[in-house]
Order: sequence, then structure tokens, then C-alpha cells
Amino acid sequence: MKHLVISSLLAGLSLGSGMATAAKIELIVDYPYPEIFNPVHQELAKRFTEKFPDYSVKFRAPTTDYESAAQQALRHAVTNQLADVSFQGLNRQRVFVDRNIAVDLTPFIKSEPDWEKRGYSDSLMSLGQVNGIQSGIGFSLSTPIVYYNADLITKAGAKLDDLPKTWDDIIALADQSKSVNPGTYGLHYDWEITGNWLWQSMVFSKGGQMLDDAEEKVAFDDAIGQESIEQLGRMVANDTMQNYSYSEAQQLFVSGKMAVFSSSTSRLTGIEKQIGDRFRMVTGYFPVYGKDGRVPAGGNVAMMFTKNPERQKAAWEYIKFVTGPEGAVVMTKNTGYFPANMLPIEDPDGLKGFYDANPNQYTAVKQLPWLTGWYAFPGENGLKITDVINDNLQTVFDKSAQPQAALKNMSQEVQKLLKR
Repeated sequence: MKHLVISSLLAGLSLGSGMATAAKIELIVDYPYPEIFNPVHQELAKRFTEKFPDYSVKFRAPTTDYESAAQQALRHAVTNQLADVSFQGLNRQRVFVDRNIAVDLTPFIKSEPDWEKRGYSDSLMSLGQVNGIQSGIGFSLSTPIVYYNADLITKAGAKLDDLPKTWDDIIALADQSKSVNPGTYGLHYDWEITGNWLWQSMVFSKGGQMLDDAEEKVAFDDAIGQESIEQLGRMVANDTMQNYSYSEAQQLFVSGKMAVFSSSTSRLTGIEKQIGDRFRMVTGYFPVYGKDGRVPAGGNVAMMFTKNPERQKAAWEYIKFVTGPEGAVVMTKNTGYFPANMLPIEDPDGLKGFYDANPNQYTAVKQLPWLTGWYAFPGENGLKITDVINDNLQTVFDKSAQPQAALKNMSQEVQKLLKR
């Protein structure tokens, strides 16, 4: 009898343990750019599960960039293996909305008391809106900026409190730096960065657009587009810029052998660490022209893919946590991105002291007034259009085609893909 009672108790404990395990939800999460985000996501998951012990987080192997992140998720949609929460590039949300994969976060937001006091500004929330739904909430945001080797450019006559405001002036400064600093290089423009981001940046900075308002015809081949492609051609015309990959150019810059380097603010923390005390580095605005000039927001949003109501509750808690003030501080201090949540930016216990001590990090935040969306091409060929633009830009930088010829070919090829 005694053995029977013990056996019954053990069975009960085992059942209870099984019930507890069953009640605990393991969120499946995926994200890109492991070299930037691995430590960030690991730290945030740790803090989240400490705060919500009924939930755990399991990460899939990170993807290399936003294109591969989108392609992987589209494959998972076919095989019913979608992550519960997915971090996708701002310019890749559209494909998930068009395919009814993204869960509209609007009902979750409306159920939150005092949401308007949580630090999510309307302008930054709009970056996660596609076709009338809130498809994502910004996790890490960036703008294009210009990195300068202060030691090299001051020898070339530049003033650090009055950095160049146009690309012609930047190119001229890079040429002058090469002249007075023998054995060094002029500049690198990170045109290969994911999603044609710096091509869009050049066009948008002058008030241009990718397609017409009806999204039926290429618009980047107008006068603004022609000036933009010509500007890229001037970068390589006199060997101011070499046909280097990003990694090659970055190594030259961090070793002190390149004067100017234009890329995303997301690279900043890594670049600063690599530079160490070799030289002083300062960051400046990406040139913007006229009242209509804008810069596209880069970065990624947290999206909800799960359609299961219980998993959605857990996913929503996770999205709120990682995009909220605590998540914003962890993400910002470990990357060069800035947050989509404004509460910590002016908080002395949040990011205010950090930005005061790291003015290079604050350059991107100061560009917020010029922020616009990262354009996503419509239709089934959206990802292919990105590749076509990239291939044609390559011909400008390797000098295998004249800039205007490259633009004409790019326009014709994209227009054909729009019609399918």
C-alpha cells in the first residue's frame, strides 16, 4: 500500500511537471547579421526570460543579410516553419504583407493602456506600416552617414566644425587628402550595402523617387537620377575611389589609410573598436539637397508571424520588450543603430549620457528630420529588381560602363520586371 501511495505521488509529480513544461511557450525567433546582432539578441533573450519565466526563446541560425532573411522566411511559409517573431529589413516588410504572412499589430497596440506614453513616436512607427497595417515595430534603425579620418582631412585643410555638405565637396576633399597624405586613399561609398540602400539614399537626398506615384513606371532615370548616377561616376573617375569590396575598403579606413568612408551608422561601433587609438574619427551628415531632400531609414523591425493566439501573446510581449526602453538601451550601446523608441534618448539613466559621451553615435539621430522610408519594389520581382540595380551599379564602379549608359540599362531592365 505504501509503495502504491508513493507511486501515485511520483506519477502526480511527473504529470504536474509535464503540465508545467507544456504551459511554457518556447518562442522561435530569427534575425539577420550575426556579426552585429548575436550579442544583442542573446542578452535581450536572457533579460526577457528572467522577466517572463513562463516563456523561453530559441533562435534559429542567423541569416547573413536582409535579402537572405526574407528568402528564408518565404521558404518557411511554404513548409509551415515560420518563426514566431522575425526581424526583417524595413524594405522587406512589404513582401510579407502582400503574402498575408505578417500579423497586423494594430489590435495588440490598441489593447495596450497608455500606448502613446510608451515612447513610440508616430513618425518612427510609420516605418513599420505597409498598406494600412502595422506590419512591424522598429527594433534597430540607421541612416547613411559619412565617416572621416580627422587626422587626414585636417592635413588637407578641412575644419571639423564645418564638414563638407555636398558630394562634390566631399570628393574634392578626398582628392586633396590623397595629394597631401602620400600612400593613402580617398574615399569609399558603400554602394553594395543591402537593398540598394545607398543608391536610394543618393536619389532621395535630392528629392527623387524610385517609381512614379502609381508604381507603374521607373522614376529614378529622371534628371535627379541622372545627376545621382553621374555623382557616383565622379567618385571613381579620377581614382578617388577604387573598386574595392566593403571589407577591403573598411580595412583601409580603420587602419588609417583612407580619408572618407560613407556607409550606415550601423557599422559605427565595430569601426570604432577596430580603429582604437590609431587616429581620431568623426562622423558627418549624409549630404541632403533642398527642401525635398531625404535619407532612407535603414535597419530592421520586429514582425509577428505566428497565427496561434497563445503564441501571439508571448510574441507580443517579446516585441514590446525588445523594442521598448530596456531593449533600446541594450541594442544601441552594442551597435551603431539608434532605437525606434524615444524614451531612453533623453533619459540620463538611458541613452542621454551615452550620446553625450559618444557624439559620433548621435549624428544619425540628428538626421531624423530628413528620414523617409526604405523603398520596397512591388510585385513578385521585388527581390530580383534589387539584384538588377546592384548589377548595373557594379558597372559604374568597375568602369565597365559609363554612368548614363548604366542608368539607361538599369531603368529598362527594372521596367520590364515591373510589368510581370
